[in-house]
Amino acid sequence: MSETSIRPARINKVIPNSIAAEIGFEPGDAIVSINGTKPRDLIDYQFLCADEILEIEVIDVAGKTHHIEIEKDYDDDLGLEFETALFDGLIQCNNRCPFCFIEQQPPGKRDSLYLKDDDYRLSFLYGSYLTLTNLTQKEWQRIEQMRLSPLYVSVHATEPEVRIRLLKNPRAGQIMEQFQWFQERRLQIHAQVVVCPGINDEIHLEKTLLDLASFHRGEIPAVVSAAVVPVGLTRFRPTEDELIPVTQEKATEVIAQVQKLQEKFRQEFGSNFAWLADEWFLIARQELPSESHYEDYPQIGNGVGSIRQFIKQFQTTAKKVLPDRLKKPRKLTWVVGNAVEIAFKPLVEKLNQVQGLEVTLAPLRSNYWGQEITVTGLLTGQDLIEGLREKELGEAILLPSVMLKHDEYKFLDDLTVEEVARQLGIKILPVNGVEEFLKTCISDK
Repeated sequence: MSETSIRPARINKVIPNSIAAEIGFEPGDAIVSINGTKPRDLIDYQFLCADEILEIEVIDVAGKTHHIEIEKDYDDDLGLEFETALFDGLIQCNNRCPFCFIEQQPPGKRDSLYLKDDDYRLSFLYGSYLTLTNLTQKEWQRIEQMRLSPLYVSVHATEPEVRIRLLKNPRAGQIMEQFQWFQERRLQIHAQVVVCPGINDEIHLEKTLLDLASFHRGEIPAVVSAAVVPVGLTRFRPTEDELIPVTQEKATEVIAQVQKLQEKFRQEFGSNFAWLADEWFLIARQELPSESHYEDYPQIGNGVGSIRQFIKQFQTTAKKVLPDRLKKPRKLTWVVGNAVEIAFKPLVEKLNQVQGLEVTLAPLRSNYWGQEITVTGLLTGQDLIEGLREKELGEAILLPSVMLKHDEYKFLDDLTVEEVARQLGIKILPVNGVEEFLKTCISDK
């Protein structure tokens, strides 16, 4: 990556009372270099800012260049946040996985929905998954030199021919050698396996998990954990692909297969090591495992234990927050994906024990994506309009913010919260997290 392709790091937030705030940094300013080096990304920025004396070149909003010298304690944070974590652009994916969600979307939506990233920096910073097929030798060296660990890797299969078939990339067959590379350098990964029935399930899934477990040994295991996830298909996927959806029977089969392996891993490692995403149990119409099953939730970002964790947080917070009665009665509708309907019924019952509070659960399937069983995060504005039109919804809809683009009130189908509220003729209250959800339920505003 040449220095000419590195853009100045544009600041979008200055933390109050921070070093940067005292100096006079403002949103819109952009950092060109720190101690003579142009940071490629947030990793470089954090590394360079660890020094005690910093010489920073900054371009202000008006385009004027300033040179600022800062003396601070080692590792003191400046208090800046940036528009993006990558200042030299995204490393894009060159695989053609038929199950990739990016490939299963309709055309004509916002550009950001079609970005296929395979960037190890986003994996290190935020836990997003990469395939390791797009890395140059220089990037491998940087991972080693900067000790960028753990990374999160989409494995899917360890047999070269099966992985090449899934990723449509001849470089995909090098995965076992890459695990060896991490092991030799005492670097770590968390793995995921997206199960595609008829391709990488049954004996292939067993081989993959046993291969991954072979790197879970020693003081610093190269593979820390593995998540097993069902393939998610939409009606927009290419018609020529070979994928078939996960049925209730297939989910039951995979649960039994992985649970048998978990017993083996517990005897060998004292840990489950490989975890099933919550969706398997929802598709199979089975009870979720107990809280203790998930240990320290190493694969929470993959939907492994997220429902169980939500239920626990709900129960704990409800004891502190919920009153016996409301001063002013409220009637609300809580929209969720139909996948969690059974799991969330006890939570609604708990809410409705509060005198004056009436919450109705509205579990929806996504006609937009063409999915019979839908997780909450995939519901679109169109799904809400179709699923809730002409229903008695009370005074407002409680909308989990997981359905929305992270920095604006927009659904995956580009409809805004405002547009959906207008079409349904009701107020929509986006809620983020358990505490905000419960406080919104009992608010008298």
